[in-house]
Amino acid sequence: MLATATWETPIVVSTIAISALNTARTSNHFPALSLLVVGIANAQAGKIDDAIPEHAVLESANAIIGKIILEKRNIFDLSNAEEDKWLYRWANRLHIVTRDNVIIDQLLFDSGDKFSGRLLEESARILRRNRFLIDAELRPVRYENGVVDVKVTTQDVWTLTPDVSISRSGGANRFGFGIEETNFFGRGQLLRVMYIDGVDRTTTRFDFEDTNLGRSWWSTFLRVADNSDGDTKFLSLARPFYALDARWTAGGRLLDDDRRTALYRLGNEAVEFRHEHEFATAFGGWSRGLRSGSVRRWTAGVVYDDNMFSDVPNPMLPSLIPENRKLVYPFLGVEIVKNQFETAANTNQMGRTEDFFLGTRLTVSIGWSDRSFGADRDALIFSASIRRGFGTLKKTSLLLSTISSGRREGGNTANGRTTINARFYHRQSEKRLFFMSIEGTAGHDLDLDNPLYLGGQNGLRGYPLRYQTGDSKILFTIEQRYFTDWYPFRLFRVGGAVFADVGRTWGDNPIGEKNFGWLPDVGFGLRLTPTRFSTDKVGHLDFAFPLGGDASIDSVQILLQGKRSF
Repeated sequence: MLATATWETPIVVSTIAISALNTARTSNHFPALSLLVVGIANAQAGKIDDAIPEHAVLESANAIIGKIILEKRNIFDLSNAEEDKWLYRWANRLHIVTRDNVIIDQLLFDSGDKFSGRLLEESARILRRNRFLIDAELRPVRYENGVVDVKVTTQDVWTLTPDVSISRSGGANRFGFGIEETNFFGRGQLLRVMYIDGVDRTTTRFDFEDTNLGRSWWSTFLRVADNSDGDTKFLSLARPFYALDARWTAGGRLLDDDRRTALYRLGNEAVEFRHEHEFATAFGGWSRGLRSGSVRRWTAGVVYDDNMFSDVPNPMLPSLIPENRKLVYPFLGVEIVKNQFETAANTNQMGRTEDFFLGTRLTVSIGWSDRSFGADRDALIFSASIRRGFGTLKKTSLLLSTISSGRREGGNTANGRTTINARFYHRQSEKRLFFMSIEGTAGHDLDLDNPLYLGGQNGLRGYPLRYQTGDSKILFTIEQRYFTDWYPFRLFRVGGAVFADVGRTWGDNPIGEKNFGWLPDVGFGLRLTPTRFSTDKVGHLDFAFPLGGDASIDSVQILLQGKRSF
């Protein structure tokens, strides 16, 4: 009964401790009992939290989970004088706090299960993926007679928001407005209606998502969009490998998309074509679960992927029509994951716990498209990727990834891409972090509708949107990040950055634009992270100064956009 230990004198505690240790020396539970006795002493000194044994000790003692205690915190902490304001009190009253079952259904354990520290940590990561929660923490709070109670602490955010977005990148503006609810009546469901006036088209869109359909691990996503140049319909229903020890997956996806597509020359539209895309897949998978810290997963399925291209009705630009492409193929894939995660703060986000994967993840998938299946060609479809992390986010870390994909047709590689990405983090203090990244992509015989762009929308911040085109590219970025204590209205975390980018493209260009070689830029920016609203994006206001390119480029590019990273 450690959590309620009330011995009155240290002498009694010492006597019991000595007796317990002497007994433990004759058993194989000496380490566990030693730590339990230390916990009793800490409890007597008033350190109640320290009275709970470490996860490894509870596991070795075969502890059983007892009560699961939910501590669901509202948007604002009214016990804090800075947040005990009339506006914040009203926000708490109007907000529907996440229902108990939404949280319970995402836990990987239940009362009566054997205690596992790994399952507590993984359950916390799953909860933190929800946009309607800004944070989640799981910890044992009471241990008695082999039974451990676990507290699940979650922090809600405001989820019903007018979704107004204004962005500018690469000299192009994007505007959107609508309404979004990411936790419909506290049920964890997303509803969104949006109007978007973007670079390529205007869109009216409806989205629905439920990641725990019917209190299960099945998830569904529906999107219906009416575009100025066509329409989009997408439906996904799947039971993913939701946890490391999940044993099976199944599902399918359907896409019907019709749109006008343009290719760019020096940031300006040069040619256009119509693209009708029908895609369907069904899949299933199995795994033996987590074994010795690793997971191996097998997946098999079938894909129908039909891409049809034609002239645009009433074209504004010359046409350049890609070749039609219809692939129908079964596939087999394998994924190997080495379990290693780490939490951090003030890295890619502000004001929230961030989860980083530092283990090894390898995926390989192979399929065969054949004319006898209804395809227009025989082709081997392949993709492979590997990720690996080194070091620690608490000081210095390096995250590496590479992905390769393409087709083998008639002994040649088509639409082949290999991308290598490296991200380096060096924490100088709680308020300063140095970041560096390099990403390179090598392409081979790319499909005409699948070019590589480099410009203001994809990392080269001092240049227009889609400024350079090729079949290979590289981008190098360094950034000094600053995280401040400024917390305006207790709503936004504020940070800043000074940065430099340099990149270039190589190889085939379907519209023959001039290649300017290496293109550098420098700049600085402001970062805002909303901490009370259901968004995982960081607001960026950047001023970037190009140091190359042609004479038509503005001397300063102003970028206003939301990104998932600092």
